Amino acid sequence: MNIDNFKMERWQSHWEHKVNYNLSESGVHPFSLEELMALGDFKNILNTRLGYIQTDGTTELKKHIIKLYSGINEDNILVTTGSSEANMLSIWSLVKPGTETVFMLPNFMQICGLMKSFGAHMKTFFLKEDRDWQPDLEELKKIVTKKTEIISITNPNNPTGTQLNEKARETIIDLAKWSGAWLLCDEVYQGAELDGKITPSFWGHYEKTIVTCGLSKSYGLSGLRAGWAIAPKNIIQNLWKYKDYTTISLSALSDRLGCAALESANRKKIFQRTRNIIRKNFDILKAWMDRQGDLFHCVPPKAGAITFPGYTMKINASQLAEKALKEKSVLLQPGDHMEVDYHIRFGLGEESGNFTKALNLLEDLFRKLA
Repeated sequence: MNIDNFKMERWQSHWEHKVNYNLSESGVHPFSLEELMALGDFKNILNTRLGYIQTDGTTELKKHIIKLYSGINEDNILVTTGSSEANMLSIWSLVKPGTETVFMLPNFMQICGLMKSFGAHMKTFFLKEDRDWQPDLEELKKIVTKKTEIISITNPNNPTGTQLNEKARETIIDLAKWSGAWLLCDEVYQGAELDGKITPSFWGHYEKTIVTCGLSKSYGLSGLRAGWAIAPKNIIQNLWKYKDYTTISLSALSDRLGCAALESANRKKIFQRTRNIIRKNFDILKAWMDRQGDLFHCVPPKAGAITFPGYTMKINASQLAEKALKEKSVLLQPGDHMEVDYHIRFGLGEESGNFTKALNLLEDLFRKLA
């Protein structure tokens, strides 16, 4: 098996701790351990035994996850090391050489790379900027066939920050039912909605649905590496077999801290913090873009700590990001890493003071380029 180079992940992981300002991050400014522990009762955490925990997830953590979805029990949950592992296990178990798959773009490219590596026959459909980053449903209907075995979406979407509207949701579900395809839904940005209304899950509307999620993006807890897959019992049992060959189990400390984050009152506090950060920084970014005249065009995000403005400069997105890196020590995520050039994904999760400083540095660079 030949694994594709994961360009966007390598770009970030190579530079994110070497620059002065990181605007490529797709989550919110992380909690410190002290801040997180202030949310719960951790008097006995030092007594935690640092051994293997229940490898598919502890009962305590699963009880918290059950409250997030309708009609599930512990048998429908596999706890994973981040939502990225949940995505990988799903693709590893479902895709064989020649499997016809349909993948949403622009997107976080992990699932796309895995599908290619496992030999899928890939088809793609694009969210359209001139439709406020909604899909062309007539185009999608032509792409999905009776041979389609997986339809993969991310909702809320990374990098655009959009939410699929009700018509798009219904059409995607209907197409999955018509083709008999598995519907793989990455919902890791659920909870980071600017209007405070939780994005409805695709779970519960079609029996062949797998939902992945976790504590990295909306919770500001990426360092815990806690995620999960929600699926029918037989699929969870199969995914668990694959997990036995990867990470075995979540860490014992991540399990304890994850339980605290998912406790209902704490979850509300965490989401409120996330939304406050995103709203404040998008207001800062919008005012900054407005000062640049007609240099940028942007569909405002509805959810997630990211937004995906396009620009009118005649320079490739990766080249632009290289200039920002080398000349200003600011890390940006170029849109061509997600198959949409002349766009930049701005992370909205940074501390507002650093966010403003980084934009001021970019203003000087962009004016020279324009």
